[in-house]
Amino acid sequence: MRQISAILLGAGNRGNAYSEYALKYPYEFNIVAIADPDEKRRRDFADKYDIPQEQAFSSWEQILAQPQLAEVAIITTQDTLHYAPTIRALERGYHVLVEKPMSPRLDECIQMVEAAQRYRKQLSICHVLRYTPFWTAVKQVVDSGEIGDIVSIQLNENVGNLHMAHSYVRGNWRNSETSSPMILAKSSHDLDIISWLIGKPCRRVSSFGSLMHFSEENAPIGATPYCLDGCPAQANCSYYAPRYYANKSDTFLKKITSDTSRAGVLEALKTGPYGKCVYQTDNNVVDHQVVNFEFQGGATATFSMCGFTHDTSRSVQIMGTKGEIRGYMKDHSFTVYDFLTNRKKNIQMERPTSGHAGGDEGIMRSFLQEIRSFHGGQGLTSA
Repeated sequence: MRQISAILLGAGNRGNAYSEYALKYPYEFNIVAIADPDEKRRRDFADKYDIPQEQAFSSWEQILAQPQLAEVAIITTQDTLHYAPTIRALERGYHVLVEKPMSPRLDECIQMVEAAQRYRKQLSICHVLRYTPFWTAVKQVVDSGEIGDIVSIQLNENVGNLHMAHSYVRGNWRNSETSSPMILAKSSHDLDIISWLIGKPCRRVSSFGSLMHFSEENAPIGATPYCLDGCPAQANCSYYAPRYYANKSDTFLKKITSDTSRAGVLEALKTGPYGKCVYQTDNNVVDHQVVNFEFQGGATATFSMCGFTHDTSRSVQIMGTKGEIRGYMKDHSFTVYDFLTNRKKNIQMERPTSGHAGGDEGIMRSFLQEIRSFHGGQGLTSA
């Protein structure tokens, strides 16, 4: 099996998630260079993957100014910073794996696809749910015709109230001006799954949502700008930052600070965005949203995202002319109901060990196989 080499642009959470494949399967995949503006994060990543310091760059512009260093460029920069490095990487001869969403702008998405076609390179998007055992099995049942033609799908994304506060109120995706709208930043996974399962063009869409709770008018009386400023509401606030981050692992804490010592975490919570009062940030993305779809042929779908749930999970109901599927992704299982026999069968998957319910490892394995045999075709999530 031929080893594929790669450069990584962005050593944050998602970049590290995909890079883990090189540690687990070094004979398949190797990372030879890194670009990240954070010096400590860049240095730590280079050390972890045995990358020479001369192959560690502070910007994507620097790394892509070099002669081509590898076959593949993995781009996990912020949402609004996908377009330019993707175009440059394709021009320089790289196949590209880019984090979702491709771009918040339609014109940029179109230009990225056109560039991949022009340079005859593969451009794949990290819609990792397609690669999970759960959704792969659901798709196989749908495609088998066992439940007949899909009439309607209901998909619920339960974001989890604390995950909502961490990533979309305090975190990098809190403001659509610097990242992308919630429907792209978080729920592009779900819209992709609905489209993939139905497999027909969408004809009509309606949507409603708002930022209902995480705003200044809902702040407790006397709430301070930072939780550690002596906020009088700390005992009764679900989002008191020190309580949430107190028992997190070093791996998780690296999302908020490069110094994961007790003193480093306290400093981050005193001065950084993750210690801010959730009612006093510059967030503007919705905290709940519903979307309705009508597809060619008459099938419909309803998607609901809500940041006020006790856990982070997805549930699905797929209603067909001959049967029905009901599943809960967190349990890695779903049930198929047959209308003719009134029988039901439960399909249970093994619990995956990689992130995104096995999707992170799944997309890397599939992408690398596609690059090894690339002849101008497209992969499972190619643009």
